[in-house]
Amino acid sequence: MKLAEILAPQTDRLWHLAKQAGVTDVVGRAPVRSDGSVSTDYMDLLQMKMRYEEFGFRLSVLEPGYEMMMPRIKLGLEGREEELDVVLTLIRNMGKLGIPVLCYNFMAHFNWIRTSLAVPGRGGAYVTGYDHALMKNAPWTEYGEVSQEALWDNLRYFLERAVPVAEEAGVKLSLHPDDPPVPSVRGIGRIVTSAAAVQRVLDLVPSANSGVTMCQGTLATAGEDVPRAIRHFGRQGKLFYVHFRDVRGTAEKFVETFHDEGQTDMYEAMKAYAEIGFDGAVRVDHVPTMYGENNGDPGYETMGRLFALGYLKGLMEAAARETSPR
Repeated sequence: MKLAEILAPQTDRLWHLAKQAGVTDVVGRAPVRSDGSVSTDYMDLLQMKMRYEEFGFRLSVLEPGYEMMMPRIKLGLEGREEELDVVLTLIRNMGKLGIPVLCYNFMAHFNWIRTSLAVPGRGGAYVTGYDHALMKNAPWTEYGEVSQEALWDNLRYFLERAVPVAEEAGVKLSLHPDDPPVPSVRGIGRIVTSAAAVQRVLDLVPSANSGVTMCQGTLATAGEDVPRAIRHFGRQGKLFYVHFRDVRGTAEKFVETFHDEGQTDMYEAMKAYAEIGFDGAVRVDHVPTMYGENNGDPGYETMGRLFALGYLKGLMEAAARETSPR
């Protein structure tokens, strides 16, 4: 397993702290041009990759995030073909540059959603939380009702075109489940809400290049046994990338936690990764905002990452020793 962190495309304080904490691999966003638009240009990707490498990191995953959510593809809107061309260009250039994993999701219109960004946590920290009851009176979006059936159709459209390109480029498409894993939000359906739904996606267009981002917190809120899910997807060779985090609660109502106080047995999860021989990137995710930080970027402030990285690194070492042949 590779200790990873998501880092900005330009050198900052977190680059240095991550290196000091033992991080070897980087999860990068798509390059953003000066006008704020996303670039899939070969040269922009190359220069970003080289900045990481010259600092001593390896760029293992591209996770475009908010900048490239594929809104027209997900909602089946006019212009989705042009949007798809952009994604396919990104995949082809990733292959040329040896960037092995593209993390994507199929959460239409919204990305991950929280109803609170400052739930009091341990020792004066803040964590995020979600209460679906608070969303029952939220107005629908301008897209009205978007059914789960329509989303499944749109996902098939995407995979039927993207998977052959990924195979040719040697890039792995790594699906992130829906967070929170509820049936719909403000009229827009959600479909990747359980381990069974993830498996359905993998079976839509079967390929060695189509797999899963194991977001532990999302599957935990969905009521899944996380170590069991790790073994299920790992034994199929479908586990490409890991978001290491934890929660307390259910899909309808939960809070994020420090990595050592949630409902998942994190050591059992780490042993499961070791047992299946997972050798991809593992990054900590949705960390608490520590006392004294301004909570301007909930889930992604600095000090909580350092705690989580140390905890993750210790679990990785212990699991490797326990599962290695004597």
